[in-house]
Amino acid sequence: MGRTVTYFFAFLFFTAVGDCDGDGHTFSRNMSPQSLGLKREKLSHLHFYFHDIFTSPIPTTVKVAEAPTTNKSATLFGAVAVLDDPLTVGPEPGSKLVGRAQGTYISASRKEASLLMVMNFAFMEGKYNGSNLSILGRNAVFSEVREMPIVGGSGVFRFARGYVEARTYSFDVKTGDAVVEYNVYVFHY
Repeated sequence: MGRTVTYFFAFLFFTAVGDCDGDGHTFSRNMSPQSLGLKREKLSHLHFYFHDIFTSPIPTTVKVAEAPTTNKSATLFGAVAVLDDPLTVGPEPGSKLVGRAQGTYISASRKEASLLMVMNFAFMEGKYNGSNLSILGRNAVFSEVREMPIVGGSGVFRFARGYVEARTYSFDVKTGDAVVEYNVYVFHY
């Protein structure tokens, strides 16, 4: 019994000392969500349209890089584009602006039109104003519905997790301009 108590206290001592670097600083600690002011987790659904415009006098998407073989590829493999696309309530270009999609996408498949999407949805409307959702995933652009994960967020969306569904609303084959409907399902506090 005495030996068990000694081992127990030795374990506690070395565990406590192991978290410190000698100067009393700690690298990590356990916390409760309440200590950060987080309350109950909720699920929100957002719905908006993404306007990807290459051909305007002021385009919202621009190609910034390509591989030497990109233009010989049916999928534009190796093309890199940067976007700052409006997010609107409706599919019309003049519809109410609720945010912007900012980031990049890369044509990442030699065999099908598939993009690696790395973007933030930066919201500027209502209770989501100033908050962001971060998306990172594969977008097989000619599939009817594409699902991509939400990998994080900020503001109202701290500790965000979930997914987005993208559906092409309209696409101009000649110009590459597109309007994409997004349904966002996100858990957040």
